[in-house]
Amino acid sequence: MISCAGIDADGNTVNNITLDEFKKYEWKWYWIDYSSPSTEETNTLDSVFHFHPLAIEDCYTERQRPKHDTYDGYSFFVLHALDKETLGAEEICMFLGPNFVVTYHEAPSSAVNYSWKKLRAEGAELNPDDVSYHIIDKMTDEYFPVLEQIEDRLNEIEESNSELSYGKLIEEVFDLRSDLLRLRRTIVPMRDLVYRVLFVERLNLITEQREYYRDIYDHLLKVTEMIESNRAMTSDMRDNFQTMASNRMNAIMMTLTIVSTIFIPLTFIAGLYGMNFVYMPELEYRYGYFIALGVMFLIAVVLLGLFKRNGWFKIFK
Repeated sequence: MISCAGIDADGNTVNNITLDEFKKYEWKWYWIDYSSPSTEETNTLDSVFHFHPLAIEDCYTERQRPKHDTYDGYSFFVLHALDKETLGAEEICMFLGPNFVVTYHEAPSSAVNYSWKKLRAEGAELNPDDVSYHIIDKMTDEYFPVLEQIEDRLNEIEESNSELSYGKLIEEVFDLRSDLLRLRRTIVPMRDLVYRVLFVERLNLITEQREYYRDIYDHLLKVTEMIESNRAMTSDMRDNFQTMASNRMNAIMMTLTIVSTIFIPLTFIAGLYGMNFVYMPELEYRYGYFIALGVMFLIAVVLLGLFKRNGWFKIFK
């Protein structure tokens, strides 16, 4: 679908007209939005607006990195919005000229819809640079809620006395870490893009616009720092879980070692006197059974005392 709007030569706001109707107006500036366009509609990027073939190819080629290219009379941007369901990138391509904005996106975009409402509300007060700013600013603002949800969940895992097993907890931590990695792949290239927008002289940003874009860049820096701090938190939690699991395993192995060490001599004695030899003098002794039990008990007590003296039981505290 192609939506057209803008400010005509008389300063009036024109909204929601077709591309054929668009051609009938004299424009002060205009905005054309391609939302999930058909092949025929995509072809108008060349037949009507005569954009560069490489820029048009980037529009319908997926997995483009956020970038800024300069062509004769306009700039071309590839932007990454956030898919809140998959945390992947949704591409928005934008052609920005002195008196026009053309946006292209395969999926519905809340950032574009927000800017469209701003155009309806403010009309002639806006210009193409304002539209591009509002789109990028809205995309940036939508990064924060997702990151805050992940951060809140990490804090809950860290502070709660959950009855979940270590396996389930560490699995959830790894899932959150994967989410942070997907966010990082989307946000860091956008941060670099805005940095280039700020310091590329060919865009000729006026002072007020530069301040607005610097504000976006500051927000992207903050988001990036949140990602890195949360990734560090997941690494610490992973290490803590592994340490706790290792300590638990050590305690189990220590318990088995103590039990085995005590029963090895006891088993030897029991096995020794369990052999079916014909002549075994101790078996005929009246108190031999009680002496054997006493010796076995004494061995167990002595071994327990040695273990305690050497600090083997401290691991259970």
